[in-house]
Amino acid sequence: MKSPMRTLIALTVMALWAGAVQAQIHTPAPSPSCKLQQTVGLTEVTVEYSRPGVKGRTIFAEDGLVPFGKMWRTGANRNTVITFSDDVKVEGNELKAGSYALYTIPGADAWTIIFYSDTNNWGLPEEWDAGKEAARFVVRPVEHCFTETFTINIDKLRNESAEIQLLWERTKVPMKLEVDVDSKVMADIERVMGGPTRSDYYAAARYYYETDRDLDQALEWVRKANELDPRYWQYRLEAQILAKMRRYDEAIEAAKKSLELAKAAGNEDYVRMNQKDIEEWSKMAGGKE
Repeated sequence: MKSPMRTLIALTVMALWAGAVQAQIHTPAPSPSCKLQQTVGLTEVTVEYSRPGVKGRTIFAEDGLVPFGKMWRTGANRNTVITFSDDVKVEGNELKAGSYALYTIPGADAWTIIFYSDTNNWGLPEEWDAGKEAARFVVRPVEHCFTETFTINIDKLRNESAEIQLLWERTKVPMKLEVDVDSKVMADIERVMGGPTRSDYYAAARYYYETDRDLDQALEWVRKANELDPRYWQYRLEAQILAKMRRYDEAIEAAKKSLELAKAAGNEDYVRMNQKDIEEWSKMAGGKE
């Protein structure tokens, strides 16, 4: 039989071994990750990428770290991902709202830019699918002040445009980004200036009903909602408001409208609720309780 001391030593060694297995050494990433979020007009643009450094190396050249004529992940590690909350144009090329991997083919006088719909790649895709190219176009690089760490920037902000910039070493690659602001603003103006919507009237009426506020006002609002677009749940609210006001004959008529619309929509719950209330309110018609 093992002695208690030997057992204790064995358990201690096992605990130390388990702790060593679970321990992790954390060191800085050679190419730190970065997330850029920028509002352009009314569009949210998000860029997620990793940032390698020059570290004394030649970057863009025939024999550079990023050779001319070869496709580049445009960063390091996982492919760079750029997300647009709305449809946009980049250098005149239309891109739907969504996320894209950003690939490039650097050159001395021209860069090919590719927005790729598959964003789940570590670097370049194993097999390139041309059908996943959402946009491909060429831009001209310009000489720029030295940038040690690869940077994607969004600058020259205007209401309807901005410039996406790729910056590294002494190279800047600019891309014009255009967003749609005018049609959004005009739609909001027309909606707001046109007055409350059906759902606005209904929401206000329900709040007044549920919080025991002015029932006359609640009734006016829910009737406006039904005038704009009759719905079974709106007529039910109208019936409930009228019943709360003890106007049972009118409540029954509103409940019957709700009942018919609910039947047409196939909503059995509203059918049953209306039938039950019509039966109950019929006993109270004429103001009798």
